[in-house]
Amino acid sequence: MSEQGSMKNEDIFSKVIRAGRRTYFFDVRSTKADDYYLTITESKKFTNEDGSFFYRKHKIYLYKEDFENFKEALDETTNFIIDKKGEEVISDKHQKDFTKPSEMETSGSIHTGEPATKTSAAAFTNISFDDI
Repeated sequence: MSEQGSMKNEDIFSKVIRAGRRTYFFDVRSTKADDYYLTITESKKFTNEDGSFFYRKHKIYLYKEDFENFKEALDETTNFIIDKKGEEVISDKHQKDFTKPSEMETSGSIHTGEPATKTSAAAFTNISFDDI
């Protein structure tokens, strides 16, 4: 039965990171040639209008020949962010209506219901991180 083979893959090694509404799964899987590769899955919890939940998942497959370049790129990009913005988290909740303090004066008109006075800053406050 083919299900047995996929269940074996689940048992090799796993690591879970819980981060608010998101959960990250690092799972070691086996190729047909019995080599290992890594899958990284982001699972994000959403609430339906009726109160029920659903999850949206994104998956990355990472093979051994790419490990070194991936680690180097991850280190370089995370170090860049820490160097430029520090380790302090600016917004814990990635709020869709989050407005930077410097935009407070210009964004006041956004909520007045006057379409002619909306600024382009409104477009930036509705960024979805699901496609990143």
